Amino acid sequence: MSPPFGLSLSKPSTERSEVPHSVRQSPSTSLRANGVMDYRADFPGIADWHYLDTAATAQKPQAVIDAIARAYGADYATVHRGVYSRSANMTLAYEAARRKVARFIGAKSDAEIVFVRGATEGINLVAQSWGGANLKAGDRILLSVLEHHSNIVPWQLIAEKTGAQIDVVPLTEDGKIDLDAMSAMITPAHKLVALAHVSNVLGSPLDVRRAAEIAHGVGAKILIDGCQAVPRLAVDVTALGCDFYVFSAHKLYGPTGIGVLWARQEILDAMPPYQGGGSMIDKVTFEKTTYAPAPTRFEAGTPHIVGVVGLAAAIDYVEAIGLDVIHAHECALVGQARDALHKLNSVRVFGPEDSCGILSFEIEGVHPHDAGTILDEEGVAIRAGHHCAQPLMRHLGVEATARASFGIYSDESDVAALVRGIERVRKIFG
Repeated sequence: MSPPFGLSLSKPSTERSEVPHSVRQSPSTSLRANGVMDYRADFPGIADWHYLDTAATAQKPQAVIDAIARAYGADYATVHRGVYSRSANMTLAYEAARRKVARFIGAKSDAEIVFVRGATEGINLVAQSWGGANLKAGDRILLSVLEHHSNIVPWQLIAEKTGAQIDVVPLTEDGKIDLDAMSAMITPAHKLVALAHVSNVLGSPLDVRRAAEIAHGVGAKILIDGCQAVPRLAVDVTALGCDFYVFSAHKLYGPTGIGVLWARQEILDAMPPYQGGGSMIDKVTFEKTTYAPAPTRFEAGTPHIVGVVGLAAAIDYVEAIGLDVIHAHECALVGQARDALHKLNSVRVFGPEDSCGILSFEIEGVHPHDAGTILDEEGVAIRAGHHCAQPLMRHLGVEATARASFGIYSDESDVAALVRGIERVRKIFG
C-alpha cells in the first residue's frame, strides 16, 4: 500500500517535518490574446459561465478537488489518535498544513494557528473566550460602518453579557474606514477594535498597520477580518501588528467548513477554552479537568481533517501563481468594469477606485434581485442583496446592491458579459 502524501511508512515520528501533498499540481496556464496568463482551465466549475461571485465563495481548482478526493479516499484516517501508520501519516499532513498556514500569513509559530469552521467561528471564539475573560461593564468595543454581520453580531452578544459598549468608526467619502476619525474617537476605555482588512461590499482596503498602531496607542487589542484580503493580498500578520486575524478557506479557492484564527502566542495562552470535548483536554476526572495548551485547547472534537488538507492545497495553488499576480489581475479587471459602468446612464458605482477585486453597483429603478435574475439569464452570476452588511447599506442609502467580484479565473470576457447584461437590464426596465 502506498503511503499518503508521499510519506515513507517508517516509524511514526514526533518531529514536525514538512509533509508534501500527494496532489501537487502546477497551475495549468495558457496565454490570453492580451498576453495575460489564463488559469480558467484549472476550474471545472466555470466552463461557459461568467462567474462573478468570488467574494461569496471562490471556485475550486482541480488541484484542490483532487487533494480532497484523495484525502477522503485512499489516504483517509483520523488524526492525533491512531497508532497505525495511515493515521500517523494523516496526522503529519494535518500538522504540516498548520505550518503551511503559519508561513502563508507570516505567523511566528504554528502554535499561533487555530483551525476553526470559518472566519465567523474565529471571531465568535475571540469574542466569547478573550472577550468573556477580559471585557467588563464600562469597557468599549470599536467597529466600523462597513463590517460584515459576522464582525458585528458576536461583539453585540458579548457586550450584552459583559456590559461593554460598542462604538462605530465612520467611513471616508470614497468608502474606506476613516482612520483619522478612529484616532480622534478611540479612548483608553476601548479594549478591542475589530475591522475588515478588505470590505466584502466595497472592496475597500484598510491600512492595518496604522489601525493597529492607533489601537495599541490606547492599550486596545485589534482583530482583523481577513476573509476578502487573504485571497488577494500578501498578508504578514507579524508585520501588520494586529493581535488576531481570521479568514475562511472557501474564499481562498479551498473547501468550505474550514478557516483559521491566528492570535499572538501570549494571547492564546491566556485565553480559556471556547468549547469542551475531545482533543482539547489534558486530563479529565469528574472532579476537575485540565486543558491542553494552545492551539489544541481551542480545537474540540474530531477536526475537519480533509478541509485542512484542502486548505493546504489551495495555499499551494495560489502561491504557485503569486498573490501579487492575482491582485494585479483582479485590480485590472475591476478597473475595466468600473470604467465601463461609469459610462452607463443610471448606473451608480460604489466604493473606492482602488477596490480589491470587488465592485458593487445599483441600476436606477431596478431592484438588485431583478438585475441579478436577468444577468443570470445571460450566463452571468453576481450577488444581489445586502451582503450581510445591512449597516453599510443604510449608510449608502440603499436596501441592497448588485455585486460583481473577480478571481484568478476571471477575464475580460466576464467584464464584457457583465456590461452586456446590465445594458439588457436597462432596456427591459426602460
